[in-house]
Amino acid sequence: MNSITLMVDEHTHIIRMLAVVRKASTQVMQGQPINYDDFDKMIDFIANYADVHHHGKEEAFLFKAMVDHLGKMGSNLISHGMLVEHDWGRLFIAELKAALIRVQAGDDDSRLDVIANAVGYANHLTRHIVKEDTVVYPFAEKQLAPEILAQVNVQTAEFETAANQQGIPAYYLGILTELEAKY
Repeated sequence: MNSITLMVDEHTHIIRMLAVVRKASTQVMQGQPINYDDFDKMIDFIANYADVHHHGKEEAFLFKAMVDHLGKMGSNLISHGMLVEHDWGRLFIAELKAALIRVQAGDDDSRLDVIANAVGYANHLTRHIVKEDTVVYPFAEKQLAPEILAQVNVQTAEFETAANQQGIPAYYLGILTELEAKY
């Protein structure tokens, strides 16, 4: 299993969900009622597929290898770039959850915060994915020694096997398909 190819493939699924998030946000902007169940599913996908499943592999295997083996340049790229951007995405989602709770409690002005954080996250993660696909991953492929990349591939394959046995990717891709059909 080529871990980087898998991660690029996962990016395509995440980008598809970001399109759903934008479409749902457009409906909120147009004054339609918020479908809290759908937003819960979007957040579940983002938190557990994009973050825990996808970012989990990046952070534990590929990014760790880059920090450990590529010196200051690798460390700076990951520690001061990619990991900061992962945390920034998590902040958008935390703020989105809080805004949804406020709207449910009757704070209609927080509809704006729902839109701002959902669209902000979608825009942020889209740019982040482009950066990973066009800069970070190619840098890793060129600069990491073949044996280090092979180790990352083994770690990723083991992680992915366990996730597939638990049905994680299939479950979240099912949510994606369901929401794409709706939005």
